[in-house]
Amino acid sequence: MSERRTPRKRIPNGRNDMAEDMEITEVSETEPQTASSLSQEERERIAQLPYEQARDELIQAVRALENGGLSLEDSMKQWELGEALAQRAQSLLSTIRAKLDAAQQAQAQTANTAGTQSNLES
Repeated sequence: MSERRTPRKRIPNGRNDMAEDMEITEVSETEPQTASSLSQEERERIAQLPYEQARDELIQAVRALENGGLSLEDSMKQWELGEALAQRAQSLLSTIRAKLDAAQQAQAQTANTAGTQSNLES
């Protein structure tokens, strides 16, 4: 949470019309800002991994966490590594899914015009 402080305002306190100083703050929810334990080189390496390797390394990271015995720092490192690997694998799957959808749509379009005059005009 982050707080934004405002200037002090005089607010009546209900006791003999006296006022006291109260500080009013506005609180808003924000994403916590944490430093990543993954280096830029590690992130770049992960960004270049093929799907199968990202998946295999993700499985290893999950197993390391499930086995326990890691320090808090090492656990966080494995978790961040797992998150980065999962994002890479999902990105690759999404790209392939989009290509498959486009190919199926093109195939359906061709099937709709197969044997028709519009197919011969191309």
